[in-house]
Amino acid sequence: MSHMIVHTEETAPEASKPIIEATKKAFGFLPNLTATFAESPAMVEAYGVLAGHFEKTDLTPTERQIVLMTTSRENGCTYCMAAHSTVSQMQNVPADVIDALRNDTTIADPKLQALQVFTTRIHETRGNVDQVDLDAFHAAGYTKANILDVILGAGLKTLSNYTNHIAETPLDAPFQANVWSGKTSAAA
Repeated sequence: MSHMIVHTEETAPEASKPIIEATKKAFGFLPNLTATFAESPAMVEAYGVLAGHFEKTDLTPTERQIVLMTTSRENGCTYCMAAHSTVSQMQNVPADVIDALRNDTTIADPKLQALQVFTTRIHETRGNVDQVDLDAFHAAGYTKANILDVILGAGLKTLSNYTNHIAETPLDAPFQANVWSGKTSAAA
């Protein structure tokens, strides 16, 4: 069992409380991940800032979820796969895309599949992708800026994935319908 604390508004360090309040207002509840991040005011703030910057990329909501879910799947993060399956549904990401990401199968749309493959290659090679990977990504219609966007999203999600592994973050009720237990798992 983890020694990490899932904070409440009352138990969180003072410097984390404004972020906890804003997150609770935005989501309608305080996600356990944010409540765990709150132990470190720097982490909870950094995660929010990076998430805000990732939202500013020119990747579509579906493309951003592909990066986040692929990273979470590659890192084996059950919490983030369930959470982002739910967020993807809320953002109207096509169900077949969500299922492909959860089950590590091919996405029918070739451009989206190229993004998923490139994101996987970023993880598999720890950023040491080769020219073939870059050429395939560009051939699908992605830009040099999008390479950095993928790295930003992968870094953002790795922060939460690793935290969830160490903290054994309990899955929030709103994400339970999309529980994910491993490399493959069907969405509810």
